[in-house]
Amino acid sequence: MTKQTFNFSKKITVIVILVFLCFQVKSQSDSYFETSKNLEIFTDLYKELDVFYVDDIKPGDLMKTAIDEMLSSLDPYTTYIPESDIEDYRFMTTGQYGGIGAMITKRKNFVYISEPYEGFPAQKAGLMAGDKLLEINGISAENKTTEEISSILKGQPNTGVSILIERNGKRITKKFNREKITVKSIPYYGLIENCVGYIKLRSFTRNCANEVKSAIIDLKSQQDLKGIILDLRSNPGGLLNESIDIVNLFVAKDEEIVTTKGKIKDWTKTYVSKKSPIDEKTPLIILINSTSASASEIVSGSIQDLDRGIIIGRRSFGKGLVQQTRKLPYNSQLKVTVAKYYIPSGRCIQALDYSNRNEDGSVGKVPDSLTSTFTTRNGREVKDGGGINPDIVINNENVSDISISLMNKRLIFDFATYFRYKNESIDIVENFEITDEIYNDFISFLSDKDYEYTTATEDALEIFKEITDEEKTSELLEEELSLILKKIRSNKKNDLINNKEEIKKFLSGEIVSRYYYQEGRIKERLKYDKDVQEALRLIENLEEYNSVLRVDE
Repeated sequence: MTKQTFNFSKKITVIVILVFLCFQVKSQSDSYFETSKNLEIFTDLYKELDVFYVDDIKPGDLMKTAIDEMLSSLDPYTTYIPESDIEDYRFMTTGQYGGIGAMITKRKNFVYISEPYEGFPAQKAGLMAGDKLLEINGISAENKTTEEISSILKGQPNTGVSILIERNGKRITKKFNREKITVKSIPYYGLIENCVGYIKLRSFTRNCANEVKSAIIDLKSQQDLKGIILDLRSNPGGLLNESIDIVNLFVAKDEEIVTTKGKIKDWTKTYVSKKSPIDEKTPLIILINSTSASASEIVSGSIQDLDRGIIIGRRSFGKGLVQQTRKLPYNSQLKVTVAKYYIPSGRCIQALDYSNRNEDGSVGKVPDSLTSTFTTRNGREVKDGGGINPDIVINNENVSDISISLMNKRLIFDFATYFRYKNESIDIVENFEITDEIYNDFISFLSDKDYEYTTATEDALEIFKEITDEEKTSELLEEELSLILKKIRSNKKNDLINNKEEIKKFLSGEIVSRYYYQEGRIKERLKYDKDVQEALRLIENLEEYNSVLRVDE
C-alpha cells in the first residue's frame, strides 16, 4: 500500500468515526445507526480492495465513481462538484470566467470556433466562426475533446494565449490576452413593431433581475410601451432570488411568489415580493418552451397564477426541485436537492418523482388522470403534474428532412463561413435577406457535398417491405414498390426548391450571426417567430388579452 493511499484510507476512517460519534451524540435512532454502519462497511470494503485487488487502484477515481453512482440513484440535480469543476459551476451562477470568449464545437478530429462573443478577446483578435484550432500555446489541438480545449483556453485574465488556426486553407497565428468574460444574461432587448418591448433572457445569473429592470426602463424612455414580451424560451433557470426579483418587477409588494417545502424546517419558506413594481399595468407576455426550466418556471408560473400576464408557447420542462451547495473538503462541493417549488396557486412544478422509480429504475411523468386542478387569482383553472402549461399553445413548426440534414451535417454553417470569406459586410439585420442570387450560390456550394437523408416516407416504405418479406408477398408488390421508391427519390431532387423559404430562414440566421453575433441572430429570428407574432397580435387586441386573463369577470 502506498503512503498516499494509506493516508487516504486513514482519513476516511477518521471521518467515519467522527460522523459516528456525532450521530451517537445527536440521536440513537435507527436511521443514524444504519448510516454509521454502512459508512463503516464502505470504508472496510475500500481498504480490502486497496490491499487485495490484483491491480493498483486510483483512490480519487474510485471514490468519484462511488460518489457519482450513489448520487445517480437520487435525482439528476444532486451532484458532486470536484475542485476541477468548480470554475464551471461558478460560471453557471455568475456568467463569468477567465478566457477568450468564444463558443466551440467538435468536428471529426478538431475543435472549431462556432461563435465568438462580441467585444471579447477572441472577436477582438479576429477569430471567426469556422476557424479550425490546430495548436494552442504550441500544443496540438488534434484529437482533443471540447472539454479539453475549453480547459486550455480558459485561464487567469491578462495571461497570454497563442492560437494557430486554419482558415480557408491558410494557417494563421493569433496572439492575445485572456480577459474576464461576463456572458450577458440578456443577449438582446429592443423595440419591435407597434411600440412593444422585447427582452430575451437566457439565464438567471447573478444580477439579471437588475438587467431586466434596466432594459424595461430604457425601453420606456424610448417609447410608451403597448406591451412587454419576456422571452424565457430555452432558459434552463438559475438563481432563485433572481426569479423572485424579476416577478417583483411586475407585481405589487408583498405578493406571494413561490414557496419551497423540504424535509428540514429551514427549507420550508415562502418568498414574497419586497419592493414596489416598476410596471404593474402594461400588458405582459411570457414565452416558454419545453426547455424552459426551474427559475423560468417560477417566473412564468407565478405570473400565470397571479393573472399578471399571458404565457405563450409550449409546456415547460417541469424542474421544481431546489438545490443548495454544501462545502466539502479540498475545495469540492455537493449540490444537493433540499426542497420542491410551489407557485402561488399551490401547485408544484416538478414533473418527475425520483423518489418513486419504476422496477427498471426509470422515472415516469405524472399521467393526466392523476393531475390536480388549481385556480389562478381570477379563477382560471390550471393543473399540476409538472411544468407550466401555456395559456396559448403554439405547436412547434415541422422542419423538413432536408433542412435537418443540412444542419446536422453542418452545411448551412459551412456555407455561412464560405459566405463570410467572400463578403466583408452585409446590410443591417432589418434589411438583410437571402436573395435568389445567394440561394443559387448555396445550391452550387452543395453540388459536391454529401447531404443524403432518408424521408419519413422512405422509412415507412422500408418497414412495409420488411412486412411483405415476412409474409412472402414481396414478389407480388415488387414492381409497385420500385415505382413508388423511384417517385420519392425523384421528388427529393426538388427538395432544395420545394423547401426554399424554410432553408432561407436557417441560412439567414447563420449568416447574420457572422457579422452581428448573438444579437443579430436573435433579431433575425424575430422576423419569422410565430410565438412573437402571436404575442404581438394579443397585445394589439386588448379585449382578447383581458378575456384570457378574465380581467373583467
